[in-house]
Amino acid sequence: MTMSTASTAAPARLGRPPLVWALGWATLIANSILVVTGGAVRLTGSGLGCPTWPRCTDRSMTPHGNLNVHSAIEFGNRTLTFLLTAVAVATLVAAILAARRYGRSDLLWLAIGLFLGIPAQAVIGGITVLTDLNPWIVSLHLLCSMAMIGLSVLFLWRIDHAGVPRAHGPVVWLAWANFAAAWAVLYVGTVVTGSGPHAGDAHSARNGLSPLQMSQLHADLVFLLVGLTVGLLFAALALRAPRATVQAAAVLLTVELAQGTIGFVQYFTDLPIVLVGFHMLGAALVSSTVTWVLLRVRQPVAA
Repeated sequence: MTMSTASTAAPARLGRPPLVWALGWATLIANSILVVTGGAVRLTGSGLGCPTWPRCTDRSMTPHGNLNVHSAIEFGNRTLTFLLTAVAVATLVAAILAARRYGRSDLLWLAIGLFLGIPAQAVIGGITVLTDLNPWIVSLHLLCSMAMIGLSVLFLWRIDHAGVPRAHGPVVWLAWANFAAAWAVLYVGTVVTGSGPHAGDAHSARNGLSPLQMSQLHADLVFLLVGLTVGLLFAALALRAPRATVQAAAVLLTVELAQGTIGFVQYFTDLPIVLVGFHMLGAALVSSTVTWVLLRVRQPVAA
């Protein structure tokens, strides 16, 4: 019976630079908000409220002179880029100081990744607008946000767990399988969206795939994900994993069941925008919690 080579290891007490923990949380929350506001843009048909990029109109960076509900929503979502940039810059500065004072180069590399994600998102967003909301580009835009959320969780985890030995064994592989299944669910979810009615604009093309078939595939992957999470939870209990690991798996299962329930209800009620918006938030929570669980299993720490 071996879940970990060091399941009772205590975390190494590495130096925590001032504000880095708060900035890590700010990064996670800001990227999650971006997912929800991006969903609001699509669900309200405001995807082309600013019909060009990087300007909102041909003449202005703002919707001045062309202000309406759709342009206000789209421009509001774009302005979040400045908030994300400010947080990313502050996090990068804190990580540079941490690398110099505490030798925390691990945090620096993660902060660089989080910083580079901002221009990547901006470019993908621009291509999305310039291609009239091509559903495949829209999918990539959302997946990039999900990756940024996962990277934010990793950043937060590394602050206090850089020195914790990594576990090995079948349970770790099960956690990786769970992580991969979650990302398959997230990706196919974007494909379902690309085949459905919420295009972001009344004249935007769809991906041409069958919404029924894609929804069925999405549901099948959700069942796989839930099954893997249940298996991971029982394996953690059977192998007497640290309590924090068991709790993390239980939280993930709860998030998945809530997300699945919203998904089924929205499907059978013709996709009301409020429920779809909550489903977008749920996707962000799945990305964050499944990353958290993987990290808990790979680096188990006893209470």
